[in-house]
Amino acid sequence: MNAAALAPVMLPAIELLDYLGIAVFAASGALLAAKKRLTLVTFFFLAVATGIGGGTARDLLIGAPVFWIGENATLLICLLAALAVWFTPSRMWSGRALLWFDSVGLAAYATYGAAKGLAYGAAPLPAFGMGVLTACAGGIIRDLLADEPSILMRPELYVTAAALSSGLLVTLSLAGAPPLDAAAFAALAGFALRAAAIVKGWSLPSYGR
Repeated sequence: MNAAALAPVMLPAIELLDYLGIAVFAASGALLAAKKRLTLVTFFFLAVATGIGGGTARDLLIGAPVFWIGENATLLICLLAALAVWFTPSRMWSGRALLWFDSVGLAAYATYGAAKGLAYGAAPLPAFGMGVLTACAGGIIRDLLADEPSILMRPELYVTAAALSSGLLVTLSLAGAPPLDAAAFAALAGFALRAAAIVKGWSLPSYGR
C-alpha cells in the first residue's frame, strides 16, 4: 500500500493522540519546573518547549507546515497545562507523576508522529524514525533546559517504548489495519512497555566490554 495514500483518513482519525501528546508533555515540562521550584514564566517556557519540541522537529524534516504556527489551540493547551500544575497542590505531583505523564505523552506522540510521517509521504523506515523523534525530542529539550540528566543517557526503556509504538503504527498501517485500531494498539503497547519499565525497573543492558 502506498504510504502517502493513507493521508486522507489517517491523521483526522487519530488527531486526538496529537493533542493528548501535547497536553501531557507540556504538563511534564511544568512538573519539572515545579520540582525545581521555578517561576511561572519558567513553567510556561518548559511546558511549551516540551509540548511542541518533538513535533516541530518532525514537521521541519518531513516538509509539513509546522503544526502550531497556524493555530492558537496548541500553545493554549501548553499554557493551560502549565497553569494546571502551578495551581495544583504540590503533594498531587509527588512521587512518579512526572514519569507517568511523560509515559503517556511518549506513546501518544510516537504513534501520531509515525502516522504523520506516512501521511506526508515518508518511506516506512523514515516514518518510524519520525515517530521516535516526535516522542523523544521534547523530553530531551526539557531536560537540557532544566539541567537534568537526559533520558538518552539512562538505561531505562524509554526510546525503546517509543520505537515500539512507532514501529507498530507503521507496520499495522501498511498492512491495511483501520487507522483508529492501528493507533490504539500501537499507543497502548508503547505505554504498556514504558509502564512495565517504571514499575519493574526494566532497562537495556549497558556496554560492558
